[in-house]
Amino acid sequence: KRNDIGSTASCYAKAYLGETSLGGKAMRAFPADMLTVNGYLGTDGIKPFVEQILAHDKSIFALVKTSNPSSGELQNLKLENGEYVYERMGALVEEWGKDTVGKYGFSEVGAVVGATHPEEAENLRGKLKNTFFLIPGYGAQGGNAQMLKVCFDKRGLGGVVNNSRGIICAYKKPEYAGKKYFEAAREACVAMQRDLSATIGKMS
Repeated sequence: KRNDIGSTASCYAKAYLGETSLGGKAMRAFPADMLTVNGYLGTDGIKPFVEQILAHDKSIFALVKTSNPSSGELQNLKLENGEYVYERMGALVEEWGKDTVGKYGFSEVGAVVGATHPEEAENLRGKLKNTFFLIPGYGAQGGNAQMLKVCFDKRGLGGVVNNSRGIICAYKKPEYAGKKYFEAAREACVAMQRDLSATIGKMS
């Protein structure tokens, strides 16, 4: 996750999504297709990343409604206009990505929306028609397929589900006892895929 403003944000953006200069030579320092960013510093912390997106066909995901239990301490505060902070951030993400919308109707500026807060996720899905969601919280954090179903549109599109610990630490679970690391990870991936397909596949 990257988070800064002005020239520092520009350097981050170039290093991860574009090209940077070292010894007078242009190089891709940490070539990535996508990057998670913290947009709560405002537009001047995101604009440099959007510039690199447009120049190099890359993507970012900005934190909007995160999966951690205490996210509501700030993100669920109500503004004077009656809007929640996370809703305002979602609106900014939609605005930041308006010039990058692709053929499937989603922009290259996505939103991080946790599966562990389905009410807020459903609210955001209804408002952010052109925003693709990165959905953490599945598995180890307590989220499940039924909870995160609201992150997808009626076509079953609009999100990608993250499940880090549930896969890389699967070998520690009782159901995978005796399995090698890679075997447990593979079986956890297959189980996740079936779980999501069985739920999200029913949407169309």
